[in-house]
Amino acid sequence: MRGGDILLPKLSVLDLAPVLEGSTPAESFQNSRELIQAVESYGYNRYWVAEHHNMQGIASSATAILIGYLAASTNSIRVGAGGIMLPNHAPLMVAEQFGTLESMYPGRIDLGLGRAPGSDMLTARALRRDDRGAYEFDRLVDELRGYFEDVERPVIAVPGKGMSIPIWLLGSSLYSAQLAGQLGLPYSFASHFAPDLMDDAIATYTRNFKPSDVLEKPYVMVAVNAIIADTDDEAEFLASTLFQQFLGIIQGKRGKTQPPRDMSNLWTEDQKKVVHQQLKYTFYGSSEKVYKQLAEFMSNREIDELMINSPIYNIDDRKKSYELLSKVWK
Repeated sequence: MRGGDILLPKLSVLDLAPVLEGSTPAESFQNSRELIQAVESYGYNRYWVAEHHNMQGIASSATAILIGYLAASTNSIRVGAGGIMLPNHAPLMVAEQFGTLESMYPGRIDLGLGRAPGSDMLTARALRRDDRGAYEFDRLVDELRGYFEDVERPVIAVPGKGMSIPIWLLGSSLYSAQLAGQLGLPYSFASHFAPDLMDDAIATYTRNFKPSDVLEKPYVMVAVNAIIADTDDEAEFLASTLFQQFLGIIQGKRGKTQPPRDMSNLWTEDQKKVVHQQLKYTFYGSSEKVYKQLAEFMSNREIDELMINSPIYNIDDRKKSYELLSKVWK
């Protein structure tokens, strides 16, 4: 609702390819394919998968490969990375991978970039071999963008050179917000798990924004959790899958995505408060209730697009959640 515009922001989808308790990554990919085909029919704008490593409950580690699999299963929805953790990779290889994807699915590929490891620091060292990448993010972004330019250089990306692939900067702090503004790139904030700095990040991005050949004015997308069902009670029950995931993080427990269950005996009051604070921008209930919650969330905020994460255990319930939101949004 930028500048008081009554038009609702576009809706998009974030998918972590959850590995369910009792299932395999292969089944996760099949569920993601089923989900992207459904949300394409519901009218969602884009579908992003995120790079994570060393997590039993998330199967989207080989992000570019999964993007190709999902793009091949659809016709028009934009498919991309939300995001590629750039310090984990050589920029040339990222350019070649996404140049390949853009060659296969022209006009449908997004490249979102983050600077976090997407895992713990031990795994980050296994990926990067050194710790310099996170401190050289500006340089890595510049190098990557250079491979897409239509200019001759000693090393070129084939495919990749001369391709116009939308690059986004992602963040959960102020660093990428400032850099995205200075470069005139679109910006996406991870408020679905890091809510505290969202408003400061949007303000930082807008304040530092410089028009570029990519954007004339700021473009902000924020990610939130939304879980919709026929009734408020059912939606709250389904949301317990997400609550268990974050409770496990607090307790230092790793595992696959758990089915919904009664949370009353699973957490203490203090743990419950911590989980709910970290998941501050999680909206669950009937479609009418969630619509009102999201409308209030967007009021007086310059948001151009909402990326919805619906971490629901059962794929049919997950599809229904996205369908109910799309209907009330229209």
